[in-house]
Amino acid sequence: MGKDKKASGSGSGSKGGKDAGKDAGKDAGKASKGAQSINVRHILCEKHGKKEEALAKIRDGADFGAVAREYSEDKARTGGSLGWKQKGTLDPEFEKIAFALETSSTSSPKIGEVKTQFGYHIIMVEGKK
Repeated sequence: MGKDKKASGSGSGSKGGKDAGKDAGKDAGKASKGAQSINVRHILCEKHGKKEEALAKIRDGADFGAVAREYSEDKARTGGSLGWKQKGTLDPEFEKIAFALETSSTSSPKIGEVKTQFGYHIIMVEGKK
């Protein structure tokens, strides 16, 4: 008799699976919209050579925030943090690269590079929403 109960429980689980599939479809629609804001950090360098030095340190395992404090020429000097930025509020070239990046941490950053009117940027994203 216990087996019958399990079998009937499995049947109702299948129905739940169908409903879960519908919910997954709704979530997939949201995901395709993409992130509307990112928590972003950058290192800004006027000279290409200085940007390359900073990149070398990051690739050698240095913390992104520490490298930003040493190399970035932006006014903030806060480990490169720009905070949460919404789509449409950043330089278009910077934004294109930043919103395409995967999220990562300062200790193991996934970085992107871009040159804008402001200089050379090394970019990483800590969060998306």
